[in-house]
Amino acid sequence: MNYVVRGASVNRAALIAARLTARQLRLRQQRRHVARQTGNHPAPFKGRGLSFQQLRAYQGGDEIRHIDWRVTARTTKPHTRVFEEERERPIVICLDQRRPMAFGSRHCFKSVMACHAAALLAWNGLDSNDRVGGLIFSDDRHNEFRPKRSSRAVLHLLNSACEYSERLLQAPAADKQPLSSALEELRRITRPGSSVFILSDFHDYDDQAHKQLLLLSRHNDIVALGINDPLELRLPLQGALPLSDGQQRSVINIDQRLQQHYRDHIAQAQQALQQQLRQLGVVLLPLSTDDDLLEILSREIRLT
Repeated sequence: MNYVVRGASVNRAALIAARLTARQLRLRQQRRHVARQTGNHPAPFKGRGLSFQQLRAYQGGDEIRHIDWRVTARTTKPHTRVFEEERERPIVICLDQRRPMAFGSRHCFKSVMACHAAALLAWNGLDSNDRVGGLIFSDDRHNEFRPKRSSRAVLHLLNSACEYSERLLQAPAADKQPLSSALEELRRITRPGSSVFILSDFHDYDDQAHKQLLLLSRHNDIVALGINDPLELRLPLQGALPLSDGQQRSVINIDQRLQQHYRDHIAQAQQALQQQLRQLGVVLLPLSTDDDLLEILSREIRLT
C-alpha cells in the first residue's frame, strides 16, 4: 500500500484515517532502557514477567516459587528460573512546524510530511499499547503532550499539529525559536526509557542542540527524521530562477559552477549532521517530500 503525502496544508480527516495505514508498520525498540511501568516491551533487567530468560543456580534472595524442581533433583543442586520482565515504552514525538518547514517543490510541504509521519508513528504506538505524547513547536510557541494511552490523547496531538501547520500559511511570526530550545523542552517532558522521534529539517542544528540531544540520548532511544525537499538538495537547471517568501520576490541566475558549489555545500552539511548524530547513537532517517512515507518508515526504521 502506498502512502504519498500531498498538499501545502494538512487534512485532519487524513491524519485520523492514517490509523489504518499505521497498523502495517512493524517498529521495534532500538535499545533497551528501563521504564517504571509494566507494558509490552522486554526490559534489560530480570523480574516477574512472562518471558523466560534463563536457568541458573539458586542465589540467596531468589523466590522459592521460581525454583525448577526437576533440574534441582537431577543436579542435586537448587536451580531457579529467571524471567525477563516486560516494561512500557512511551512514544514521544517532537514535531517541528517552524517557518522553514513551510516549503515544498513536489508533492507536499515539509511541514505536511512531518504531520503525516507523526500521525503514523502515534497511531502505531497506540495500537502497540504504548503511551503516546510529544512536543509541537513553531517559531513563537510550543505545545506539550504528556504520554497517554488513549485515542483521545492522539487525536488531541494531531489536531494541534493541524493548527500549527495552518498557521504556517499565515503571516510569519516575529520570533524565531531555535531547535536547541525545543530540544530542551523535549528533554524536560521525556521520561527515561522512552522512544523519541524528532521530525525536523534540522536546518539550525548547532552545538547547543547537540548538547541537549546528548543529554536526551543518555536514557532514551532517538530516531531523527530529517525531512527535506528535492529542490533543497539540488538546484534546478541553469537559468533565471524566481524566488519568493510570500512577501518579496527576486531572481537568481544559476550556472553550472553555482550548482556544483551548492551540491557540495549540502552534501557536507548532511554528512556533518549524520556524523554528529551517530556519535550520540541517534538514528538519522532522511525523508523527502516525494517519498512514499509508509515504505520509508517500514524499510528504514529497525528498532531492535
